[in-house]
Amino acid sequence: MEHRRNRRFGLGFAATAATLAGVLCSDTWSQSGGGIAVDPDAEFRFVRLAYSSAGARSGSRGGWLTDWPDAEQHLIRGVQRLTRIDAAEEGQSLSIMDESLFDYPWLYAVEVGSWMLSDEEAARLRDYLLRGGFLVVDDFHGSMEWAGFIESMHRVFPDRAIVEIPIEDAVFHLAYDLPEQIQIPGIQSLYSGLTYERDGYTPHWRGIYDDEGRLMVVINFNMDLGDAWEHADVPEYALQYTTRAYKYAINYILYAMTH
Repeated sequence: MEHRRNRRFGLGFAATAATLAGVLCSDTWSQSGGGIAVDPDAEFRFVRLAYSSAGARSGSRGGWLTDWPDAEQHLIRGVQRLTRIDAAEEGQSLSIMDESLFDYPWLYAVEVGSWMLSDEEAARLRDYLLRGGFLVVDDFHGSMEWAGFIESMHRVFPDRAIVEIPIEDAVFHLAYDLPEQIQIPGIQSLYSGLTYERDGYTPHWRGIYDDEGRLMVVINFNMDLGDAWEHADVPEYALQYTTRAYKYAINYILYAMTH
């Protein structure tokens, strides 16, 4: 349906689906506000969402740049090594209002407990998601940050529920079967000895679905996948967390490219 998938999601979905049949074969970052790509024919590009946040002007180096650029650089190398996805060598950042937003089916937003979307930004993000876009949010913890997140998220979708993603959902069973869920802590766990931050004791994989049952938003709450990607080469950081964070990310990417 044209409303659900705009033609400008031009990353080669048909070709990608064929490529992904062979999935799992055994440093730089570009802040390109205009969406200019060095390798425009790549099937997948890591796009970090730039947003306005409390105490920061839109486009400033706020919470949305947390873990940049190491998180995406490490993840991109992992995607290239672990799959046959033609991943762009560089990631980039885009604001919600950027005219090239609809060229990319996958967005990553970090520390969304402090984001502050205007009505105009919320409407555009809603349009992006309903046309077939996919948003992954990560690295926010506890009841206060959850309240900050949903204040703007409810502006995006005032009439759609945020629900726990059932373990049977396809997003957990694409390249990797992930039948049990493990809390992914940030690097702070090395010093605190805790896998949680603030009062975010319990990890949650929550989501928002469209009318056809397609997952539009994956909410990694009380977790920090970005830290797990970023610190993949830190010996003290547990391998089980890094491995699981890569598996979640690859499943999310495949879901966005095939649903």
